[in-house]
Amino acid sequence: MIAQFVKSREALLLAAIALLLALIASRFPSFVSPGNLVAVFNDTSTLILLALGQMVVILTRCIDLSVAANLALTGMVVAMLNTVAPGVPIVAILLIALTLGAVMGAINGLLVWKLEIPPIVVTLGTMTIYRGIIFLISGGEWINAHEMSDAFKQFPRAVVLGLPMLSWCAIFAVAAFVVLVNRTALGRAFFAVGGNPRAAVYTGIDVGRTQFFAFTLSGTLAGLTGYLWVSRFAVAYVDIAGGFELTVVAACVIGGISIAGGVGSVAGAVLGALFLGVINNALPVVNISPFWQLAISGAAIIVAVALNAQSSRTKGRVILKTAEQTA
Repeated sequence: MIAQFVKSREALLLAAIALLLALIASRFPSFVSPGNLVAVFNDTSTLILLALGQMVVILTRCIDLSVAANLALTGMVVAMLNTVAPGVPIVAILLIALTLGAVMGAINGLLVWKLEIPPIVVTLGTMTIYRGIIFLISGGEWINAHEMSDAFKQFPRAVVLGLPMLSWCAIFAVAAFVVLVNRTALGRAFFAVGGNPRAAVYTGIDVGRTQFFAFTLSGTLAGLTGYLWVSRFAVAYVDIAGGFELTVVAACVIGGISIAGGVGSVAGAVLGALFLGVINNALPVVNISPFWQLAISGAAIIVAVALNAQSSRTKGRVILKTAEQTA
């Protein structure tokens, strides 16, 4: 078991993160202080939430490019609701965000399932539609901190057992997805559909319905993240989280979730997000523009995809060799 873990992508990522932290600590020891590491994890929590949702979508051989637009629209809706009805309880705000996000994710899933439109086309289209709706309902105006109630802004910042609620939301989501992916029929269906859709059909799995549930889960987490993002930064506007969907995909691919579907893990998605989170937080410390994160993310995606392809070819050769030997 230990030998298998040492050879895994998760172990490689964990080692890369540890090496990165060690290199930064050699010049800036305060970066690896417990307080700063908690802050780094908290900053990465939104990426972790979105990466978990994207992971199950990619497992089914799909992709969701609308997550950031879903986040932005949900965030704008709950922010506008808070300005006109500041007395609405936070529990109700959370339920609205989760429901709205789930509906937008379900729309993606239905279009892929019932109309059999390629996922990349569907989510590119809905991404644009959701951004357009934000402009229509807001008139292009921003909602700033002074327009939001204190309770609305306080929730993600509230500290419980030494961690902000934003971090706890990510931790709870990780725990829930570990159970979902590893212990439920739906989780097994995600892998089956991505690994071999035709074989999945023969075992009684509805491929379209499974993909629908994956998109709905992704949308639900995007909706939750929309409220957490807007309330934490205390601002809502049309282009919020613009381009963040690419960072989410990068986190998944770096974490070993195969674009071809059927391969991946919750730990990989989390570690991929943390890898990018550490880089994003470290760049300003070492006086490098945060915009370099885009180049680093792109390079990491290429390396990760190359490693995935190499791994697949290696496995194929082993299978063929074994077959020859048995013959």
